[in-house]
Amino acid sequence: MSLPDLNLLVTLDALLAEGSVAGAAQRLQLSPSAMSRALARLRETTGDPLLVRAGRGLVPTPRALQLREQVRELVQSAEAVLRPVQQVNLLQLQRTFTLRNSEGFVENFGAALFARLRREAPGVRLRFRPKLDKHSTLLRDGEVDLETTVVGPEASPELITQRLFQDRFIGVVRAGHPLGTGTISAARYVAAQHVQVARRSHKVAVVDEVLQQMGLARDIPAMVGGFASALALARSSDLVATVPERHSGVLRDGMYSFELPLTVPEFSVAMLWHPRQDADPAHRWLRACVREVCQAD
Repeated sequence: MSLPDLNLLVTLDALLAEGSVAGAAQRLQLSPSAMSRALARLRETTGDPLLVRAGRGLVPTPRALQLREQVRELVQSAEAVLRPVQQVNLLQLQRTFTLRNSEGFVENFGAALFARLRREAPGVRLRFRPKLDKHSTLLRDGEVDLETTVVGPEASPELITQRLFQDRFIGVVRAGHPLGTGTISAARYVAAQHVQVARRSHKVAVVDEVLQQMGLARDIPAMVGGFASALALARSSDLVATVPERHSGVLRDGMYSFELPLTVPEFSVAMLWHPRQDADPAHRWLRACVREVCQAD
């Protein structure tokens, strides 16, 4: 069964509103002959003449009068569906966003982001998920709305990436630790004992790569699975934790932080999303909130 040409609804709406072929043609920017052919198709499709001559003009048939309001509503609804959405009423927005984040994001930025959303869109809910791998499947499948991560070459080319901020590694020790006083040289740094965050990829940590080039190596008696665990261990021992500065701000409260005595490359933290979310006004608003919260001093 062939489907009807839905473009005929727009033509019929114009004909019923104008009551003339010439007026409808001008309204839709068509030639009178093209509009006459469209009217003929409408008559064939509906099985009704729709408009009949009365004197010098055309008058609608009973069927046309019956269809007029229904056709008008259908055309208006279609125009609303296809019209780009320019704004979203945040006070009435009811939606749940799922964010997948690297370790430390919720602890350092979650409270400010949640407070911003409470003020602007109290009906919005947040679901935070830990980022346990680099795969983009969850974003592609729509299970995650937005992701924050360190920008790397392994990012999927189908995703949209926007930089949030630069971060760097720093050293952190407990209050009263010997490294809390005096100049911290590379020799003093490696002479201390360290807790290392284990890499799932088993690659050498960037700090150790730099130290190897200097002919130095850290003494690492402890390894943990995350920066929070490393800081917790360093807080109650003489171990040194080397962690990202921005992502560990809240976690290292009360501890002594110092700049590393070696040149370690900084890295960019970005947010990623799938292109299908790019034009969604609510998603655009969420991205703006995340960006402004992360870039606030």
